[in-house]
Amino acid sequence: MKKKALSLLLTVALTASMLVGCGSSAAPAEEKAEEKVEEATTEAAEEVEESTEEAAGEAAADLGDPVTLTVTLTAVSTDTHAQAMMKFKEYVEKESAGNITVDVYTDAQLFAQEEEVAAVVGGDADMTLTSASWLTTGSPWVSMFTAGYLYKSYQHMTDVLNGEIGEEVFAKISEEQGILPLGAFYLGSREISLGQDKEIKTPADLNGINLRMPNSDAWLFLGKALGANPTPISFSELYTSLQTGAVDGQDNPLPTVESAKFYEVQKSITITDHLVDSVWPAINTEKWNSLTDAQKEIILGGVEAGRKYCDETNLDKEASLVEFFKEQGLSVYEADKDAFQKEVLDCYLNDPISADWDMDTYQKIVDMSANY
Repeated sequence: MKKKALSLLLTVALTASMLVGCGSSAAPAEEKAEEKVEEATTEAAEEVEESTEEAAGEAAADLGDPVTLTVTLTAVSTDTHAQAMMKFKEYVEKESAGNITVDVYTDAQLFAQEEEVAAVVGGDADMTLTSASWLTTGSPWVSMFTAGYLYKSYQHMTDVLNGEIGEEVFAKISEEQGILPLGAFYLGSREISLGQDKEIKTPADLNGINLRMPNSDAWLFLGKALGANPTPISFSELYTSLQTGAVDGQDNPLPTVESAKFYEVQKSITITDHLVDSVWPAINTEKWNSLTDAQKEIILGGVEAGRKYCDETNLDKEASLVEFFKEQGLSVYEADKDAFQKEVLDCYLNDPISADWDMDTYQKIVDMSANY
């Protein structure tokens, strides 16, 4: 039907061209001809639209039964990773011709940060953006991926987590916990920012600093390894906690500091790059297994579309945000990263937290760092 309609459109266009070329002075005849051309054009356009809708319907039918994915996010809607999930939504709904509907809830509308993984595992939501630190309770060995200074750079991180190592890690998490990470988005490298103008050169400078950390054992351990007094506070409560002085500071990537407007209630930032951070779009394993192969392929395509947007946007932001924060009146300092790296990694490797690590995989990641 589509070929027939396109053929009709071409015929109509040719006829119109011929009528114009004849230069007839019979106005009534021209008007009738124009009316016929308009009618034929409208008819052809309607046939093209109908055939396109039929093709979309057939494509959707080939995917299997329609499904809806409910995505719960703690991230504020202006966060790059929240916007990346909107890119995911756009891609999936378009490529599936409406067979897959994606409902995205940001700003902790459905669940608090501490509740998201359990909500997805329990089927109360289908997807979320999580990270290694929220998955260590069910898989203690995953704490390896929470260690400060594990990755040398963004490229090192993404090659690990979006490569063969990541694929094996994600499959094992799925088996153990019922939630399957589908990739890794770059959140940014985490830095330390404070409510006072204080330069942080070494971990000793964080002694006595109440540093907000997300409320999980892995996150709190990182805060301790950095030399601070880690204080658990939910992300949705962080701005107010910084504003009132309930905590002295926090650690987040620069794009998050900007999008969540934490810079409004802080006076200094120290560049430590202590964690090349990522968030993992993850789906309930049973939900994933219920999908057809065609639906899975589209969802993975959506994850890649979201990852590309998130990574490129955050890399661009990091390149310009230091100057932005200076313009806002914040002092920006550079830490002694070698001193931090040595003390932080020693803290992990000499603590029982590393007893469950797969040291062969750890060594592979360390060896890879020579390439960056």
